Amino acid sequence: MSRLVAVLGYSDIGGDVVLHPVCAARVASAQAEAGPDDVILFSGWARHGRAASEADLMATAWSGPTQRRIVDRGARTTLGNAIAVGRAARRLGVADVVLVTSRWHARRASVLVRASLRGTGTRLSVATSAESPPPIRRLRELAAWSVVPLLAVVAARTR
Repeated sequence: MSRLVAVLGYSDIGGDVVLHPVCAARVASAQAEAGPDDVILFSGWARHGRAASEADLMATAWSGPTQRRIVDRGARTTLGNAIAVGRAARRLGVADVVLVTSRWHARRASVLVRASLRGTGTRLSVATSAESPPPIRRLRELAAWSVVPLLAVVAARTR
């Protein structure tokens, strides 16, 4: 049975039309993790009306062994990513999900993805990239924890 390898986008305020280094590091981590039978989910939206979403840019950069890809352009937040992962895991009937994100984002993202997988019996593991966040991202990540309990309830109830 295949696994779902979910690569989360990174919403950069600058809005460049090239793959952000954070996303590039996440793609590299996913490529190291993925096998030929896995399904890859790229999740992220197009900020500032740019032509390509984070998910599209990551999918274009992909050179890993798997051929099955899902591009989710609708997730604007970590909650949106988590819901997309839960829906894809249910639709595919996978037993395992590998969440690929940055080390500094992994704990919050895994809490929300775990909530979105509630009741499925799907196992979750996390593979991280090692880039360091800018100081403002660390503050943002800390502040985001204040709403995680509420977001986990939303993720758990959204199918």
